Amino acid sequence: MRFAIQFALALAGFAIATMLPMNIASSQESSPGIATAKTGVSAVQQREMTEKAIAFLRTAQSQDGSFSSQAGPGITGLVATGLLAVGLPVDDPMVRKSLDYILASRRADGGLYAEGSRHANYETSLAIMALSRANSDRRYDALIQNGQKFVKTAQWDEGEGLNEKDPAFGGAGYGSKSRPDLSNTSFFIEALRSTGAPEDDPAIQRALAFVNRCQNLESPANDTPFAPKINDGGFYYTPANGGESMAGKDDATGGLRSYASMTYAGLKSMLYAGVEKDDYRIKAAKSFLAKNYSVNSNPGMGGAGLYYYLHTMSKTLSLLENPIFVSEKGEHDWKQDILTQLQQTQRENGSWINPEARWMEGDPNLVTGYVLMTLSYLK
Repeated sequence: MRFAIQFALALAGFAIATMLPMNIASSQESSPGIATAKTGVSAVQQREMTEKAIAFLRTAQSQDGSFSSQAGPGITGLVATGLLAVGLPVDDPMVRKSLDYILASRRADGGLYAEGSRHANYETSLAIMALSRANSDRRYDALIQNGQKFVKTAQWDEGEGLNEKDPAFGGAGYGSKSRPDLSNTSFFIEALRSTGAPEDDPAIQRALAFVNRCQNLESPANDTPFAPKINDGGFYYTPANGGESMAGKDDATGGLRSYASMTYAGLKSMLYAGVEKDDYRIKAAKSFLAKNYSVNSNPGMGGAGLYYYLHTMSKTLSLLENPIFVSEKGEHDWKQDILTQLQQTQRENGSWINPEARWMEGDPNLVTGYVLMTLSYLK
């Protein structure tokens, strides 16, 4: 299989792995209880972790400014976003070179992607997210606006001959007419919001309709046949093309199993789209996550996609503004739990990799980029 396709899978599911039993909380629960200052990671230690990661990336950057360029500009956009998120200035040489590499991928149609890429929508979403963080002087306004227009054209809607009842309606895929999925749709929504689109933007509200259909929840917002089969409030990969969950199907009901990384992605997307925190959909997702709290695995998926999961988890819990996570096992200082996990797994050279190296989490550039974004939410 071509490397590009492997990269597509990596950045689509971010969390694909072998199936686990439905009762996943007991085997994946991290240490219960609230971390104390005595046992927690200090601010100084967090800064040391960050500095070691930045030092590693300085050695990993190619002469052209890219990171893992064999996978296109996607990883470079992700790393640039992480570097800016933890406070590196735009004029830092590593940041400047990575942004220049991203800018070199601009296309006449407004997208920012590799020539001939099959992942143009995803690559452009990551690019404009990075550029928006570097845009304090408004130098990238035109590029960001053109990028917004480009990703909106890739959304599955009336332009593809769909109506609002189609399971694919409102979703976003990689590009090149690949079917939509929740991972890409969550980045699509975040890219639009991070670049100034309001929560009631029609494209975001269309995307919300797709997100609703990815939730295992029988409700007025979800008209898929999968909604009542598991009904646990979690999310899965896509209802399009007959439906697919990277956690597989439930043998008893035929439903598509929920898993934590997509549940955080779905929850985050609903919040960005203006769904109130006391909405029944939000409460149902939080209930699923309360049953499946972990920082050393991606519940429902085992070890695969762990670092994407941690970055999505930290971003979502920051949006919810809850310093303490209440699971069925007790209370957790989730920031300290994640920091401890990251401290224990950082390699001597400052990077991170996932031992379960499927879907590109064996690439230290990608994983270290995820971790920098995670660390930015743990202050």
